[in-house]
Order: sequence, then C-alpha cells, then structure tokens
Amino acid sequence: MEGIIVTIILGAIAGWLGSQIYKGSGLGLIGNLVVGILGGFVGYWGLGKLGVNLGGGYLGYILTAAIGAIVLLFLINLVTGKK
Repeated sequence: MEGIIVTIILGAIAGWLGSQIYKGSGLGLIGNLVVGILGGFVGYWGLGKLGVNLGGGYLGYILTAAIGAIVLLFLINLVTGKK
C-alpha cells in the first residue's frame, strides 16, 4: 500500500513539473496526476530505448516521469489541437 501512495505522490509531482515546463492547456490536479503516472511509464520506456538513465531513487523517477509527462502533454495538445 505504501508503494502505491508513493507512486501517486511522485506521479503528481512529475505531472505538475511537466505541466510547468510544457505550457499547454491545463489539465487540473487529477489530470496532472494521471499524466505524471503515465509519464513515468513513457519516460522509462522511451529513455530506456535511448539508453539514458537519470539515476535511481525518487529524484530519478521524478525527472524521468516529468520527461514522459512532457511528451504526453505534447501529444495530447497535438491531438486536441490546443496550445
């Protein structure tokens, strides 16, 4: 149970960070949370394919998930036509 709570908190931080870096349409707290958690998967997959490792621990997860969140926000805004 603790792992789920940590994942949600870190995902929220990563989603917020991604939305601050990529200024697009606001998704709100829940949207940022979802984008941050999904961004973690996208970031680890994408950066893993490129052979990039941003380190372990919470900071590495947040940075990786934030990069994934930025990619997701870009794709969401590309599909919806919003800036």
